[in-house]
Amino acid sequence: MAPIAVGDVIPDGTLSYFDEQGQLQSVSIHSLAAGKKIILFAVPGAFTTTCSMKHVPGFIENADELKSKGVDEILCISVNDPFVMKAWANTFPDNKHVKFLADGSGTYTKALGLELDLSDKGLGIRSRRFALLVEDLKIKVANFESGGEFTVSSAEDILKAL
Repeated sequence: MAPIAVGDVIPDGTLSYFDEQGQLQSVSIHSLAAGKKIILFAVPGAFTTTCSMKHVPGFIENADELKSKGVDEILCISVNDPFVMKAWANTFPDNKHVKFLADGSGTYTKALGLELDLSDKGLGIRSRRFALLVEDLKIKVANFESGGEFTVSSAEDILKAL
């Protein structure tokens, strides 16, 4: 399946997260994105080097500036279970705006056409690294990485697009 592209409406899907009270929740992407400007970015795996040291910290550090440019939600998804995503989110104590959402079975990632087979590395099917700018469910910017690259999907790249 071809990846989603600029101009497409993002598919709906259900992702999981733990709320502030520690309760497991499921949420529809459309419920988070309808009528809003959001950033949806994905990483191949929680706790991996580039994801933990560069990708997520960039969105946390630039969250206030992104919000000042009209971004309502900053959503990080990964093909990990919600318990892993909660533990990973807890490693970023300064985070106030990035929501960590679990796509445990990779269903949403597959609906986007952005799955990445890392079976040869023992990781199974994961997500390609990407960053999307979405306005009222329509993709305005779609920055996809190849392989293990981190060249076009940073918070800084989204800021330039804004």
